[in-house]
Amino acid sequence: MSRLSPLTWITSIIAVYHLVIVGQAPTWLGLFLPNQIHLAISVSCALILIFTLRRAGARHDAPQDAEKVDGPARVPWYDWILIAMTLASTAFIIHDFENILDYGMFGALDTPGIVFALCLVIPLFEGIRRTTGWALPIIIMTFVLGTIFQELLPGLLYGKGYPLERLLYSAYVGESGIFGLPLNVAGNIVIVFLIFGALMQGAGAGRWFIDIALSLTGWSRGGPAKAAVLSSALFGSISGSPSGNAATTGVFTIPMMKDIGYKPAFAAAVEAVASTGGQILPPVMGAIAFVMAEWLEITYAEVVIAATVPALLYFLIVFVSVHLQAHKDGVAAIPRSQLPRFWPVFIKGWHYLIPIAGLIWFLIIDGYPPGMAAMYSAALIVPSSFLSKNRENWLTLPRIMLALEDGVKRWVVVAAITGSVGIMIGALELSGVGIKLSTFIVDLAGGNLYLALLLVGAASLFVGMGLDAIPAYITLATLMAPALIELGVPDIAAHLFVVYWGLASFYTPPMCIVVYVTIGISGSKVWETGWEAVRLGIAAFLIPFAFALNPALLLMSDLGHIVQATVTAAIGAVLVASGVRGYAIGHLNPVERVAMLAAGILFIAPGLMLPAVGLGIVVVVLGLQRIGARVASQG
Repeated sequence: MSRLSPLTWITSIIAVYHLVIVGQAPTWLGLFLPNQIHLAISVSCALILIFTLRRAGARHDAPQDAEKVDGPARVPWYDWILIAMTLASTAFIIHDFENILDYGMFGALDTPGIVFALCLVIPLFEGIRRTTGWALPIIIMTFVLGTIFQELLPGLLYGKGYPLERLLYSAYVGESGIFGLPLNVAGNIVIVFLIFGALMQGAGAGRWFIDIALSLTGWSRGGPAKAAVLSSALFGSISGSPSGNAATTGVFTIPMMKDIGYKPAFAAAVEAVASTGGQILPPVMGAIAFVMAEWLEITYAEVVIAATVPALLYFLIVFVSVHLQAHKDGVAAIPRSQLPRFWPVFIKGWHYLIPIAGLIWFLIIDGYPPGMAAMYSAALIVPSSFLSKNRENWLTLPRIMLALEDGVKRWVVVAAITGSVGIMIGALELSGVGIKLSTFIVDLAGGNLYLALLLVGAASLFVGMGLDAIPAYITLATLMAPALIELGVPDIAAHLFVVYWGLASFYTPPMCIVVYVTIGISGSKVWETGWEAVRLGIAAFLIPFAFALNPALLLMSDLGHIVQATVTAAIGAVLVASGVRGYAIGHLNPVERVAMLAAGILFIAPGLMLPAVGLGIVVVVLGLQRIGARVASQG
């Protein structure tokens, strides 16, 4: 205990405070803490840690590197000013909460209210600049300035405009401001899931996932690449961070892929695409599921059910792609003698399934609120860790505190981002730009759903660049999803559509922030790795069209249509992977590749007519392959 740093103690106290609030312990004592006060304390803790640990001139090689908060150092005088401003604003909310309620009744801030609002807004902007770079602050400030000077803007963006004090009222008091839905999810749900993931990692679950995946797939061609897909998918779902997941599992999987013959760029791309896919894989979906459930006012179980088949199709394309690439490159299989055996590995770490099963039970069967379900599940990790024969995996108190430190360090970035995004949402609500933009997209598409999907997809890819998963989703749900909903796409399909396209920006050049993490391990170049990742992650561009046009893939139909849509889409996924990799039962020439890719897209399309056409194309291509192989063997 004496070796624990002051930072570990501080972060542990912050973690315990949030667990106490999420567990509703104050109500047991007859105490009531308004949610706005709790969120004010929560975001203040995040900002103080940021200003204490990260210097103003810290480099940002990639936005997601913000998860790795720098070590403690001497705090400069200007950071003490930012900390004091943050504390002053929080103290004002706590001490004069009745005045905050009065602001809501009168719809305006007085002079002290404006001052204390600025005391929180300014540190928030500086906090996200230090942890994510310039992209997000510039985006938010653009919408803020656009709202203030709206009467000077042309055409679609024109409006009456609002003064700074009205905008500060919306940010400080309004339901969609700093203390709105995004920060509420961060302070009551995301932090608990990040603690859950950190405890699992501290108990050794990350390595166990990799060993299980290797024992299941390592014996086949391209086994380590398949293991990377499986382990990154499983751990990425609960880690809440594509780049954090890539850094955690990539240090094991990327060298293994290179050792058996995969090119460095391909190995890095596999890890980047698989780690990103964890954000769309139930049950946790990197916390996006919880934000979506709150946004759409539906249950978490409904989000998970709808997201399951598309996520499996995404990973099916990636999995088949690495398999076909192994055959194409002649990558040999690893002898079974060099691989971990499944049952010994499973028995060694079966106890990791206890908290995961508990999480599914509490979330879906018992229907507990997400934060409370994660808290109870996290509590199961500690006693179950002592079932491990490896004492290094036992979660003793010091190791628990170190895991809490890791979880809180990751969370501070999310808290600062979600609080800042609330300012943007409040500005959009005042200006009405979000509604206008949706109407503009519908008009530009001429009411054509296919064109609207293309426009929204391209815009989502662009907006998602440089943003973390949760702010990217919130921004796109505000700006883009309403256009699809207006054209008749189901609400959850529209939201999942923008999630897929927004997440594709994580591995699409030029930003491709997860690729920046994986190339640091593989030694490959950015552009070659990024374009390889786009080919591997083509599912993020195709599958959203499939479920937007055919809700049966979201399990929103009768059983017959669901089965038919799932089977044809799965066949289409295999064919798409074949066309992209240029291999089926043999190497495909350029014409055959295009034909195979087209056949896959036709299979993924709704109905039976287009898949039937795709089947005809596949028969012709495979027939030509057979004939070519026979002629070559006889020649």
